[in-house]
Amino acid sequence: MITIFKLLGALALLIFGMKTMSEALQKMAGPQLRHVLGAMTTNRFTGLLTGMFVTVAVQSSAATTVMTVSFVNAGLLSLAQAISVIMGANIGTTLSAWIMSAGFSFNITNFVWPAFLLGIILIHIKKRRYVGDFLFGLSFLFFALGTLNITGRELDLAHNTALISFFTSFDSGSYLTILVFLLIGTVLTVIAQSSAALMAITMVLCTSGVLPIYQGIALVMGENIGTTLTANFAALSANVQARRAAFAHLLFNVFGVFWVLCLFYPFVNMVCGFAGIDPTSSSQEVARLSFALATFHTAFNVTNTLILIWFVPVIERICCRIIKPRESDDEEASRLRYIQSGIMKTPELSVFEAQQEIGVYVERTDRMLKIVSEMLDMKDAEQFEKEFERVRKYEGISDNMEAEIGKYLAEVSDAHLSDDTKGKIRAMLREINEIESIGDSCYALARTLNRKRGSNVVFTEAQDDSIRKLFSMLDSSMASMASILKGNVDNPDLSFKKVIKDYCNELRNQSIVDVDSHEYSYVYGTIYTDIVNECEKFAGYVENVIEAKLGLSR
Repeated sequence: MITIFKLLGALALLIFGMKTMSEALQKMAGPQLRHVLGAMTTNRFTGLLTGMFVTVAVQSSAATTVMTVSFVNAGLLSLAQAISVIMGANIGTTLSAWIMSAGFSFNITNFVWPAFLLGIILIHIKKRRYVGDFLFGLSFLFFALGTLNITGRELDLAHNTALISFFTSFDSGSYLTILVFLLIGTVLTVIAQSSAALMAITMVLCTSGVLPIYQGIALVMGENIGTTLTANFAALSANVQARRAAFAHLLFNVFGVFWVLCLFYPFVNMVCGFAGIDPTSSSQEVARLSFALATFHTAFNVTNTLILIWFVPVIERICCRIIKPRESDDEEASRLRYIQSGIMKTPELSVFEAQQEIGVYVERTDRMLKIVSEMLDMKDAEQFEKEFERVRKYEGISDNMEAEIGKYLAEVSDAHLSDDTKGKIRAMLREINEIESIGDSCYALARTLNRKRGSNVVFTEAQDDSIRKLFSMLDSSMASMASILKGNVDNPDLSFKKVIKDYCNELRNQSIVDVDSHEYSYVYGTIYTDIVNECEKFAGYVENVIEAKLGLSR
């Protein structure tokens, strides 16, 4: 039982080590990697190289896929470019198999102790703590691999008659056996939610001399399908582009498994020849078996990519034809367009998604302002009521978006984040709070206009002109805010708040004079002043959003 727990604990440590290492790398180079993804995908071949480079850098094909989907959603990448990046990610992820192969080829645990020591020192040095996190993750990974290797020998699986008889009951030369083990690999990967863990188990079984290499390679093929099924399950609740990207990944791996099955024994024999082993021999140098599995994993993904890279447009059309937008993907019905619950598992990348979602939030509040502006001159009572209900609906959506984005950011902030990312999250929480206030302000303006209509109040021509000018100024301030939130922060002009405030003071003073001179009644003046006051508040909320984005204090 102790040995079994050592095996399970080592697998847990392996998964944790890879996760820690990947997150540390993304904290060190996340923004630069996103820039690389956006700038180096001009065609399918540069996209392939980019996906491979980024995945090798962060040691996570899932993280690369998430970043890719983010850019597709933002309109920075086409689906075709995203598919080529995902192909590259499949090649990049084969490095993990080689790292595991090294762990099973020699006792690598002797090298982890200095890395642990150096890692803890760097963690306590603020500027180098992410390097320390990376070393800790890498050390955990190697320590887990060494433990798995030792535990596999302690289990003495080569003399376990029950296990040996189970595997020998399958005919290695039968396609049915290969299909059974492919299915087992797929199911276990979906259950474990980690292809790396299944790859490690496969290497333990093969290097112990229990599992023949043909069945081991069939398990590896199943792992390739299982890891894409996990992403597709997670994408079920996401938007259409995320579902298409996940489906493209599945299509890519399923096609690869199909053609490898058609040429299974010749292809596997060729790969094993490269690794220096005879797959039909019962006596093997077991250390080379892990090398053979890593060689197959690389050959499978590289060959599959070389075949399919020429058919990216075809894959894109298939994905678009099969994965169609749901009715719930409509802009208003879908509360969140970019945040993808269940897919975004990397905190540093989740912040990027939240930034995109805040952009949508601004678009919707800007639309509220435009509807209210149209209500100013609306004569038809039925049309006015219809537009008023639209503003009411948008106000409800605004409240929900603030709550959902805030909840998402709160969940992200629970993770271990860089100081820069923590600062961004604090700024975004302030931004969404102020944007929600803009939505409330729009609704307050609509209610005042509705009260004006219900009271049969008719403004003078001068009052109408003043309010139209005030709304035009608010519209310009919203455009400035949207531009700054998109990253155009060079020489931001914040003078609009003072200009609007001075103009509102001028209008209020003029209204007092007009009421006193009996140009219109006090009731008319009250409604007019309420609109002016709300417009001034509106401008203040816009200024607060900009200050939050620029890191300015209140």
